[in-house]
Amino acid sequence: MSEQLTVIARFRAKPGMEPRVRELFFGLTGPTQAEAGCIDYDLHQSIENPREFVFYENWISAAHLDAHLKTAHVQAVFKIVPEILDGPVEITKWKMLR
Repeated sequence: MSEQLTVIARFRAKPGMEPRVRELFFGLTGPTQAEAGCIDYDLHQSIENPREFVFYENWISAAHLDAHLKTAHVQAVFKIVPEILDGPVEITKWKMLR
């Protein structure tokens, strides 16, 4: 049996690109929340530093996350990332302790 997976994806907009980053990444929320295996997929923007963003995600399994990363909507945004982000997306995976 596979275990539920939590993902925290952190990224920073290039100066002045905050509105574009917010628009593009928020655009992923609807299609992703409709994907099989998605429990939560929420975008957050830092109050202290508006260039910083975080996705907080919960997936039924790592296989569902892998399928998500291969979707057309995610791949389309990944192609634009070098133009709008200041560095790579930092993705960490977590498990809930119960």
